[in-house]
Amino acid sequence: QVQLVESGGGLVQPGGSLRLSCVASGRAPSNAAMGWFRQAPGKEREFVAAINWSGLLTYYTDSVKGRFTISKDNAKNTVYLQMNSLQPEDTAVYFCAVHRSGSYYYSRSFGSWGQGTQVTVSS
Repeated sequence: QVQLVESGGGLVQPGGSLRLSCVASGRAPSNAAMGWFRQAPGKEREFVAAINWSGLLTYYTDSVKGRFTISKDNAKNTVYLQMNSLQPEDTAVYFCAVHRSGSYYYSRSFGSWGQGTQVTVSS
């Protein structure tokens, strides 16, 4: 069983930056693809970014391209999400998950979800 723990969320002003971390423990799949999703109040969970097992391929939703960067350190069983130029519409709970099968863009393709970390962008 894999356990994922996200951290790094918080309150930041528009234009600011945060770096989220997701540490895997237990039967951590160091060679697995990973993803970040987010869920705002009253909205469905949506894809943010994904990274393949080697870390060489990355995927982003259009709204975060050029602002967010996903990376992973297999030796540390950790995946990161560097978020720059944050905007109020980025406010959400951010979750990481392990890719199982299927398209990276759908939450149903992922499992072993973490508990999430709150990101609030407000002045």
